[in-house]
Amino acid sequence: MGLLFRSLMAVLLLVVSPWLPCFGQEESHSGDAPALDVLLQDYAYRAFVHPKTGVVFDGTVPSNLTGVKVSGMRLRNGSLFKRGALYKEFKIPKGVVVQPYKERLVLVYQNLGSLSSVYYPLPGYTYLAPILGLLAYDAINLSATNLPELDITASESPITIHFTNVKPAPIGSAPKCVLINLQGVVNFSNVVSENTCSTFQEGHFALVAEVVASPPMPEAHGPSAVSHKKKKKNMKSMWIILGSVVGGVLLLILMGMLLAWMRKYQKRKKMAHMEKASEVGEALRMTTVGSGKAPAAMVTRTQPTLETEYAP
Repeated sequence: MGLLFRSLMAVLLLVVSPWLPCFGQEESHSGDAPALDVLLQDYAYRAFVHPKTGVVFDGTVPSNLTGVKVSGMRLRNGSLFKRGALYKEFKIPKGVVVQPYKERLVLVYQNLGSLSSVYYPLPGYTYLAPILGLLAYDAINLSATNLPELDITASESPITIHFTNVKPAPIGSAPKCVLINLQGVVNFSNVVSENTCSTFQEGHFALVAEVVASPPMPEAHGPSAVSHKKKKKNMKSMWIILGSVVGGVLLLILMGMLLAWMRKYQKRKKMAHMEKASEVGEALRMTTVGSGKAPAAMVTRTQPTLETEYAP
């Protein structure tokens, strides 16, 4: 019975497998952006082997973040407020206020490269330049990890970001600036000038363009279109007929296997019953009678008596 069941299941799987949906798992890091900020802060602080104020130190990231760049620059709060700073693609004007107040702070620079859309997916948009991050942390302990971000606000003029190596926007779409703040809120704005965006706060920034869906092709009408539809309908009917024939053949094979198994099972059961009966009954001696054999008693219980034996 077990062999028949396994055979039946195997045939059924072969029949229905083309119609089974295929599910795949695509690795996604969306939602891990805060954890990435924590990790990059750690690697930026590790770059401060011999820290100097106002000097940019480039950090090294692990192999699973290939393409991502991180840097750290330590500044005095008062100097940042009075003079501003030029940091990679960021031009920070004077008048930047840091909350809560810290005497020294570290500005961590991020360039997420090809992982921009992985950590910050924007449905309906394509990245023209990788995400650039500018985050501020307390600099009192350069070996500290998992530090909270400081709020920096430009009070006089905005911080500008000039993107390099920008891809052209799709036809029919114009570049836009996008800001993703520390709470994950996405804000779009217009480009200030060519490949340049502006902001009054820290966060993650990029140049994007809206993906324009191509118009659907008009449906053809005419003899060729009618012929194509008819051919498609005939193909569908042929597949239905072929599927019915194959299913019928498989059903007949399964029924034949079931009948053969039932006959074999009944035969084995009958033989077992006969063997059991032979073991319980009394063994008889066989004797030859003509061309065949027949059971014969070992002894005769009552001897026959002739009538002449009773005569006086």
